[in-house]
Amino acid sequence: MRAQNTGFAILQSIIMRRRFFVDQIRNGHAEIAGDDARHLTRVLRVEVGQRYEISDNRTVYLAEIETARKEHVIFKTLEKLPVIEPPVRMILCASIVKFDHFEWMIEKATELGVAAIIPMVSVRTERGLDKAAPKRLERWRRIGLEASQQSRRAYLPEIAEPAAWEDVLATAGTYRYALDENSTRPLPALFPVERQTDDSVALLIGPEGGWTAEERSEFTAAGWTPASLGPSILRAETAALAALAIVSAAWLSSGVATLKH
Repeated sequence: MRAQNTGFAILQSIIMRRRFFVDQIRNGHAEIAGDDARHLTRVLRVEVGQRYEISDNRTVYLAEIETARKEHVIFKTLEKLPVIEPPVRMILCASIVKFDHFEWMIEKATELGVAAIIPMVSVRTERGLDKAAPKRLERWRRIGLEASQQSRRAYLPEIAEPAAWEDVLATAGTYRYALDENSTRPLPALFPVERQTDDSVALLIGPEGGWTAEERSEFTAAGWTPASLGPSILRAETAALAALAIVSAAWLSSGVATLKH
């Protein structure tokens, strides 16, 4: 019992540590400057000697703050930390919807462990969003960064530039599912019995107005399997997050998550 309590205490202390992403780690040191550093020093009030976790999007380290000035924070790495790999690589191909909804989708999809988000323009995408979307890319990636730090991810999600429909249909994935209210086949019923650590699952999400008949024909012809999330008509962002949670839980329940040292 004592060993179990000790293990829980260690796990709890790890969970309590905040994690930050840095551009690079060189000679055992990493730095954060500008607005991000000001946030650390003024809002979070980090101090010299405090320990946090940092990731350069490749490796996670336990690190100690060596310098904490208003616009300059320097970390010194102490040790490399193990990383729990996601149970499956998930790619979200999402039709662009109103930006406040789409940004909420990015934030929550990041928390759920999505590996990549590919924004796309479909026939019923609201007029004007397609032209304004490229200007939002930097903001979307910033949202992904902040959500990654909050959820203590080891790697940032890849948030691609808005893609053409033909390119999205060619997105690679071990399994590819198109969420469609016209489908009668529940998404979980389509999952393979044997699930592997190197599987990838791509999800295709339509706009607020739904798919056109032509789009349904095209994604079916391209090898995407239509799937249902139930009888309710869901908002695009709700459907995306529900599908991601279902996929992640299904692969996790198969015990395929791995610990990477």
